Amino acid sequence: MVSKTYGASTYGVDASIITIEVNVMQGTKVFMVGLADSAVKESEQRIESSLKHYGYKMPRQKTLVNLAPADVRKEGSAYDLPIALGILKASEQIFSEELEKYLIMGELSLDGELRPIKGVLPIAIEARKRGFKGFVLPKDNASEGAIVNNLDIIGVSNIQEAIDFFEGNLKITPLVANTRDIFFTTQNEYEADFSNVQGQENIKRALEIAAAGGHNVIMIGPPGAGKTMLAKRLPSILPPLTLHEALETTKIHSVAGKLGKAMGLIAQRPFRSPHHTISDVALVGGGGNPQPGEISLAHNGVLFLDELPEFKRTVLEVMRQPLEERKVTISRAKISVEFPANFMLIASMNPCPCGYYNHPEKECVCPPGAVQRYLNKISGPLLDRIDLHIEVTPVSFDQMTSNRPSESSEQIRKRVIKAREIQTERFKNHKGIYSNAMMPSQMVKDICQISQAGKTLLKTAMEKLGLSARAYDRILKVARTIADLAGSEDIKIEHLAEAIQFRSLDRENWAG
Repeated sequence: MVSKTYGASTYGVDASIITIEVNVMQGTKVFMVGLADSAVKESEQRIESSLKHYGYKMPRQKTLVNLAPADVRKEGSAYDLPIALGILKASEQIFSEELEKYLIMGELSLDGELRPIKGVLPIAIEARKRGFKGFVLPKDNASEGAIVNNLDIIGVSNIQEAIDFFEGNLKITPLVANTRDIFFTTQNEYEADFSNVQGQENIKRALEIAAAGGHNVIMIGPPGAGKTMLAKRLPSILPPLTLHEALETTKIHSVAGKLGKAMGLIAQRPFRSPHHTISDVALVGGGGNPQPGEISLAHNGVLFLDELPEFKRTVLEVMRQPLEERKVTISRAKISVEFPANFMLIASMNPCPCGYYNHPEKECVCPPGAVQRYLNKISGPLLDRIDLHIEVTPVSFDQMTSNRPSESSEQIRKRVIKAREIQTERFKNHKGIYSNAMMPSQMVKDICQISQAGKTLLKTAMEKLGLSARAYDRILKVARTIADLAGSEDIKIEHLAEAIQFRSLDRENWAG
């Protein structure tokens, strides 16, 4: 007898349906065909142990399992449950006609318990799209699947519950989640807040400008000056995720298996902070079955690279294209996968190997030329993609012990949202451009018009400070954002002057 069940596999952030056909016939052994990897083939042992635990039998005849389409590679252990149910029906141990109406996924333990799987959200979206009645999956993944409406999400704890459900012996109420309620009640919950930061008013201002225009930032300062602390608070002043952005972000984390058991929809902007020993594949994504890397996990949020010069040069260079295109394409012999990567890059670094170059109190002990060699670890093309260079100075004792109230993230965020609304209106007819930082050079010339006095100031600054040519566009973009924060239609002299001070590393002889 031939039985059919349905599972799914993920490619990039999308899913495709896999048909699992089982035929029990004359002969011996179990055969799995359809480009199954080792994890899928090993399911035979897990399935046999699970069935015996609940009093069912593995057929002692030839059992042929076909995973279609047969020319697409199947990976992972999530096919255990649909294969097991297909074997039971093909061997006439269960007789349900409901199996083909549901998409089924789950990894079995040896005692029949179900373990959580990856990629539930894109699979559930594909199941609804293909007209399945519901999705049977491990209970730990049910809250994630429930994000998708108009699809019955049936969470089960073990294979016996799944069997009883399909045979009508157990009624399981589909899990329903109000996605909008979950989203709007949790989108403003941030652990870190700018109200806890004493002093550093100039750094807060710079991060407000960065958030308002979507600009990339590098912070340069001695150890203990507060670079990491300030970076961790940046997501709290970014505009809230839209529901579309939240779903897009959740899909990426779902495919990567980064969602917790109780987590459904990601409502806060992600903050990713990989260690400097990370490989280039781990950063941009890859593998035999391509998985998203850190830059995709930071999509719609912040990627924080602490101690930037300590990262391997090859790792930093692979970010250049994603920073421009806001996506990363991973190509293999038989497949090409595209992951979104629209993130804000926030980097921090010491000014020199000892960390105290330009320190107001401590003396730098680095030998001559060491500061320049240290800075040269960051390539010009990468630095070219960073709009704001911020020099972070240590907080004085008086500032640390001051009881003066500090502005909260909520207050700063209101100004950022207002500036982003201006940009949304400005770029409404330009597809793929949502903030000032995304403007190409030609658009900068059209939108960032400055007065004759402004041109004179900019010319003087470039000559006196020795600013490089690449600083020109960056200064105009940042000045446009500062003007938006001020609610000004025109870029004024004071906006340009403030933007010019954020190009520290472009200045000649900055490193001595």
